[in-house]
Amino acid sequence: MVKRILIAGSVAALVAANAGEVAAQGFKPTRPIEFLVHTGPGGGNDLLARAISNIVEKEKLLPVRMQVTNKTGGGGITAMSYLSEKKGETHTIALFANTWVNGPLMSKEAKVTLKDLTPIVRLVTEPGVIVVKADSPYKSLKDFIDDAKKQPGQLKQSGGSIGSRDNIVRQLLMKNTGTQWAYISFPGGGERRAALLGGHVQIMVMDPQEAGEHLRNGSLRILAQIAEKRMASLPDVPTVPEAGFNIPNYLVIRGVVGPPDMPAEAVKFWEAFFAKVAKTAAWKKYLQDNLFEDGFQTTAELVKFVDVFTEQARTVLKDAGVKIYR
Repeated sequence: MVKRILIAGSVAALVAANAGEVAAQGFKPTRPIEFLVHTGPGGGNDLLARAISNIVEKEKLLPVRMQVTNKTGGGGITAMSYLSEKKGETHTIALFANTWVNGPLMSKEAKVTLKDLTPIVRLVTEPGVIVVKADSPYKSLKDFIDDAKKQPGQLKQSGGSIGSRDNIVRQLLMKNTGTQWAYISFPGGGERRAALLGGHVQIMVMDPQEAGEHLRNGSLRILAQIAEKRMASLPDVPTVPEAGFNIPNYLVIRGVVGPPDMPAEAVKFWEAFFAKVAKTAAWKKYLQDNLFEDGFQTTAELVKFVDVFTEQARTVLKDAGVKIYR
């Protein structure tokens, strides 16, 4: 009996020692990482997530693979709901954007908000551009607005979900100018761009990373920048207020969140991991090439930011005439 007690005690001590070692080492991924995005292929978050995945692979920053998963639908609601069901999971993370704040504010049916998930880091802030085809008759934003006044509801804009910056800027411009034009929503950035380049719509709000290739090959023309000040790479293109339309500058943010109740050790790991990504030369070059601004925030900073940004978003949406449910 004494021998059994000694053996049991030794096993318990060994288990306790191992547990202490694991706790000391913290979390480390042991299987593929699911990197969730709410957009279809070619959308802003999809492009950014795949760029991150490529950098991680080339720089060998993870011992496991990072797999991008597209969960489209509901203006981000589908992806948020999917992530919320992964409660406590350590190997599923998501790239969020403004839609994850706006969608629940605008949707009566939404069951999950950004605050229900686990904040990890903010990565970038992003200006925007209002574009038309290179052969469009519109040489300025005023040209488009003037034409919209002449034929109310006839012109078309392609874009993402109703909670995206695409539609919010449209709503703000329409309210500011007393005009109306149609909004055609597509799940993926590739489809949105194809509609514009194919002449099926007249105008589009784009993220710089989406517009880059088309600006370089001359297939698109920028009418205005959605930014506080002109981007250094576009010194001759006016901001929306400079173009004559005094609407709020609608900041786009992109960052990373985890499921509800993600263990603290995993949060610390992912916070440090993305801080490491943000310091790589490849990441800095990607930001420069795609006109992103480094907006890195730690977990603690992001928690505070989300509270402030949610209130700002609520105000902007109300100003745009959008119904708010929470």
